[in-house]
Amino acid sequence: MFVFFALFGFLFIVIGIVGLLIKVIFKKPKRKFGTLALVGIAMFIVAAVIVPDDIETEVEKADLVKQTPIDEPSETPKEAPDKESVKDIEKPEEEISKETEEKSVPVVAPPKNDSSKVTPEKLKDSTETSGTTARIPVELVKVIDGDTIKILYNGREQNVRYLLIDTPETNHPRLGKQPFGDEAKARNKELIESGTLEIEFDIGERFDKYDRLLAYIYVDGKSIQKILLSEGLARVAYVYPPNTRHVDPYEKAQAIAKEKKLGIWSVEDYATAAGFNAQVVKEKPAEPTPAPTKQPVAPAPAPAAKPTPPVQNTEWFQNCTELRKTYPNGVPSSLPAYQPKMDRDKDGFACER
Repeated sequence: MFVFFALFGFLFIVIGIVGLLIKVIFKKPKRKFGTLALVGIAMFIVAAVIVPDDIETEVEKADLVKQTPIDEPSETPKEAPDKESVKDIEKPEEEISKETEEKSVPVVAPPKNDSSKVTPEKLKDSTETSGTTARIPVELVKVIDGDTIKILYNGREQNVRYLLIDTPETNHPRLGKQPFGDEAKARNKELIESGTLEIEFDIGERFDKYDRLLAYIYVDGKSIQKILLSEGLARVAYVYPPNTRHVDPYEKAQAIAKEKKLGIWSVEDYATAAGFNAQVVKEKPAEPTPAPTKQPVAPAPAPAAKPTPPVQNTEWFQNCTELRKTYPNGVPSSLPAYQPKMDRDKDGFACER
């Protein structure tokens, strides 16, 4: 507005003065030029009196714009400022910078891996205890054999296979019952039911291909695996990295039992790297019968070609077809019906399907 009044006022004054000079020189009456000059003077007066207030307001706005930092690009639409941002605009730049320096930035420290704070809710994540030695209290459902139990875990029944050990079988569909299998199961049951049961995971896989949990077992803080190994009822086996946390103390316990010839180590070549060889275990000899009063007759030489049927109170079959009529799934070497000629694969189990 100031520029408008000033510019047009100046223009009218110039035209008025020029007109007055023409009137004086040529002596021609021109009233219009005088009127224009008066209008120009009036516009100058208006610009000088009214407009300065507007000029001061515009200057203040310009200074305010210089002081206000622009955080967002000019192309994006502006949002209505909240109360805090308005207060920041009204404060000088020095006060704003001081408040920014005084505000402390909180430092968030990463959580430590504390195995003592593991809760049942956290255990729903299968990796929650990975890399720790946390032991989780569980409830026993039943003992299956020397190296397998059933527990309540996360609200459901779950089979657990002991890590890093193997005990003889008690009721295997192919191998049947192996020597020392019942002893290992009985000792395992005795230990498991003697106190508070806990399991510990390693850093590798949690489940095997049969959907069994893989874990270390403890009762009242004592390792069940280590006890079974030290008593000669288990061997170190199925060592698959990275689930090898306790393999060294387990092998030391096994070495002591092996040196003392305890349990499975009392029979030479019974416990091997491939498993348990039931064929090398000799059956207990029969009780001796009383000697006859008469002199015994020298026994006739046994025929070399055809095997004679065993004595009474034993089972004997001509071939696997006859044997399967009584034992559909075959027989292990521990049964009297077992014959080496029917065990073609020499695995200690005859006529298996």
